Amino acid sequence: MRLLVMSDSHGRKNMLLDAMELHPEADAVIFLGDGERDIEFAKNYFPDKKIYAVCGNCDFNSELPPFLLEKFGGKTVYAAHGHYESVKYSLAVLKEKARNCAASIALYGHTHVPDTTYDDGIWFVNPGSIAVGKYAMIDITDKGIMPILASLS
Repeated sequence: MRLLVMSDSHGRKNMLLDAMELHPEADAVIFLGDGERDIEFAKNYFPDKKIYAVCGNCDFNSELPPFLLEKFGGKTVYAAHGHYESVKYSLAVLKEKARNCAASIALYGHTHVPDTTYDDGIWFVNPGSIAVGKYAMIDITDKGIMPILASLS
């Protein structure tokens, strides 16, 4: 199973579309907020794609949930924008939430800084900002989890 993970488009919906067109093999797309209108626009172009989204701190009056807890490829994924978890200061709150729900993967955005960290059996992945072409893919197989940071440029 392959997840395409993006965050922080901030009005650059063309970058979302470019990444989705580049990775038709993705089984699901997870958008981590700050571009609710952009991901809604992308849903119209890819009506058959499974697209999940959470709200970001710039998604005013959003009806999107603040976090997502889903199973993909038999692994539990916790996804949030990260502002409620204070990820600009530390991953401590995110780590606690991920542990409490027995997640194997915790996804977050907000900082615009791509990162992958493995800690205590959990992958913590920030795809960076898709507004500048940064995103992530996560392959989930029977042999394990492989996060991949990528760029459109």
